[in-house]
Amino acid sequence: MNAPIVSFNHVGKTFDVDGFTLEAIREFNLDIAEGEFVAIVGSSGCGKSTLLRLLVGLDTQFRGQISVDGKAVTGIGGERGIVFQEHRLFPWLSVADNIGLGLVNEPLSAAQKHRRIHDFIELVGLGDFARAYPHQLSGGMAQRVAIARGLVASPRILLLDEPFGALDALTHQQMQDELLAIRARAKITTVLVTHDVEEAIFLADRVVVMEPRPGRIKQVVDIALPHPRQRSSFDFHQLREELLHELTSDDHYQPPVPVQVRDLPLSFIAY
Repeated sequence: MNAPIVSFNHVGKTFDVDGFTLEAIREFNLDIAEGEFVAIVGSSGCGKSTLLRLLVGLDTQFRGQISVDGKAVTGIGGERGIVFQEHRLFPWLSVADNIGLGLVNEPLSAAQKHRRIHDFIELVGLGDFARAYPHQLSGGMAQRVAIARGLVASPRILLLDEPFGALDALTHQQMQDELLAIRARAKITTVLVTHDVEEAIFLADRVVVMEPRPGRIKQVVDIALPHPRQRSSFDFHQLREELLHELTSDDHYQPPVPVQVRDLPLSFIAY
């Protein structure tokens, strides 16, 4: 078996809040293979977004070790790109210029940067909007720009922090399809944080279910459903129910025994 591209080893994280120590993450251990799509699901406060901040290098104060390609993460690196829930585009910059911000620290010539920006505008299907400004874009288009900005430096790992949470339901589903298509073309390792179990099953190869306060792994579920996945299929629905059960119940949960009701009034009997 090949060495994982990402490895969390006994990772823990605490915060000081009003003079008290709050344990956000405890003993988090996870290996992620190159090219894999992993979704981390859990309720608010379980440490999902904190894990992404640690992996991308925005926060370096934690216990344990996080490594990429066997090297410890000590700060931000070009091999990791991140997309947040809000697209965070600069309103005074065009689509091309917003994407170009992802190349600020790359040792490329102006011509190389121009070519790279053009390639990723095409990758996310916005070829006709290169000179458009954020206020001229729909929510889904703006989020595609944010994804292109996260990918333009050709990171090996794309981190997504609830990237579609602010979109309406229809655009949300459309962007999930877009993400799968973009990922298939870019062939990139992806880590998604979400509270949406259905989204996790639709997109991921594995789903990590988190327990809250402190955040820790409750279960890791392999999603063996072939793509394209059908949300209405029995297998999809069954996985969704199993994961929802993991998120909302404790180990002592027992499903209720079906009750047979006898002698119903005639008005309740369907003909």
